[in-house]
Amino acid sequence: MKHILVCCNAGVSTSLLVQKLKREAELKGLDVAIEARPLADAVDHLNDADLVLLGPQIGYAQGSIQETTDVPVQVIDPDLYARADAAGILETVEL
Repeated sequence: MKHILVCCNAGVSTSLLVQKLKREAELKGLDVAIEARPLADAVDHLNDADLVLLGPQIGYAQGSIQETTDVPVQVIDPDLYARADAAGILETVEL
């Protein structure tokens, strides 16, 4: 099972997106666990993930986060994030 960690500033808007991502992953038959965490908390859990997705509002942190882990860190496309397009987001990630 792959583990995706989705991060934003406070974890509120992303928690709604994660619910959609979980439903979409289930529909696609993907064997993934997806969780949301605020960035301040996520830094302690980066190495537990197979992929870290950042909300566009914290995309500025991608470089500094990537320096601290070997786990791939990707910024969610702003348009996909704004539409909460779970299918589109899952199509952009390598699992």
